[in-house]
Amino acid sequence: MYKLDETDLQILRTLQKNAKLTTKELADAVHLTPTPVFERQKRLERLGYIKKYVALLDAEKLNQGLQVYCKVKLKQINHEIANAFTHRVMRIPEVTECYNTSGNYDYLLKVRAADMKQYQEFVLNKLGEIEFVASLESTFVMSEVKQTYALHI
Repeated sequence: MYKLDETDLQILRTLQKNAKLTTKELADAVHLTPTPVFERQKRLERLGYIKKYVALLDAEKLNQGLQVYCKVKLKQINHEIANAFTHRVMRIPEVTECYNTSGNYDYLLKVRAADMKQYQEFVLNKLGEIEFVASLESTFVMSEVKQTYALHI
């Protein structure tokens, strides 16, 4: 397994702050020349440390300002049901994140909707059609205090 050195970590930290940096800008930020930085970045991508680059969009401006955490309990759980549930959820565009959890609920979904009416339609017409869903509990986000996708490295 590849051992990350401090320069690799600095490249990762810098890219987490701004993935749009050019190779030259990234090299300046980590105090190296562009060629070794380019090679390191490509290695980090190839080895899977960097999964992909994305643009973070403003949900409010795109009429998806309602954020809901939906806890889902299944009637029963086994590999077949878990796989069927996750495959169904993967095809629902309103679900932006899905986690298999322990505790009182089996899954935690992060859902985006325009408003309460659209969320109600989502619950009734999408989650409600999944036959092995036993119950769900919704928690509505009133305001976002902190949002980061950066890992502390």
